[in-house]
Amino acid sequence: MNEFPIVRPRRLRRTASLRRMVTETRLDPAQFVLPVFVVPGHGIRNPISSMPGHNQLSVDGIVDLAKQAENAGVGGLIFFGIPADKDEIGSPGWDPAGPVPQAIAAVADAAPGLVRWADVCLCEYTSHGHCGPLKGDVVDNDATLPLLARAASVYADAGADVVAPSDMMDGRVAAIRAGLDESGHDDIALCSYAVKYSSAFYGPFRDAAESAPTFGDRRSYQMDPANAREARREAALDEGEGADMIMVKPAGPYQDIIRDLRDRTDLPLAAYQVSGEFSMVEAAAAQGWIDRDRVMIESLTGIVRSGADIVLTYFAVDAARALAGGSR
Repeated sequence: MNEFPIVRPRRLRRTASLRRMVTETRLDPAQFVLPVFVVPGHGIRNPISSMPGHNQLSVDGIVDLAKQAENAGVGGLIFFGIPADKDEIGSPGWDPAGPVPQAIAAVADAAPGLVRWADVCLCEYTSHGHCGPLKGDVVDNDATLPLLARAASVYADAGADVVAPSDMMDGRVAAIRAGLDESGHDDIALCSYAVKYSSAFYGPFRDAAESAPTFGDRRSYQMDPANAREARREAALDEGEGADMIMVKPAGPYQDIIRDLRDRTDLPLAAYQVSGEFSMVEAAAAQGWIDRDRVMIESLTGIVRSGADIVLTYFAVDAARALAGGSR
């Protein structure tokens, strides 16, 4: 018997051309959605210290960034707003003259090839930083629903293609879907943040969106990181309420959840590579500990390999350029 191995998997790893030919998971810039942070005014560019390379931008800056993203082949943008003023119920979130509706309309004109996603949540707009009006020290779930529906309709009026509720209120998908349909937006897609964990990876985002709670935390409405079966239930409920797509957030630490949901639903599945994931890569790269671009692509490949069809990522433009063989 010949003891020398007949099967040698290394044969298909021998050259770059062979490796490229047998690659199982392929990234496409059209899968990427870039989060952007919009502020009122003109000519505003506020660097986000915890997220190198990202800024709070006024609408004119968002338009310039949108053109870069479109030219790189990125699939879309998701808009987060930082209003001039906030109140107890988050009413700036449904102001048609607010930064997000203005940015959506401007990007629709300047970069029409991008899919325009509007995050639907009130945490950026409430004076207390929670995701809806309060009853005592607790977010009033049912009172929040019509406010979310109102905001979603305003974003759709401005030209959003997708509304994406991230608040984790029970019943919000049905409420937003009904509100959109009643306002003549039955053709607008809804991607639910169906599985959003109460994660420690959100810190840099809360700097960027100025949305940290002024008291307590969000554990009473965002999910416990220890729970997987609950994720199935949340996703099934949102699918039943009419979600067109569902999302898992964060992405990297929850690839088991992405894989499990991919096996259970035929809906398009998004995953959000959140600010903490991005900033850890940037920080390690700045120290010379890792190859930044290789880790960027490897992390995105892992998320897509686990089953995500769409990745919301702060690396979107850089990753698209890297895939095209260009420079950052």
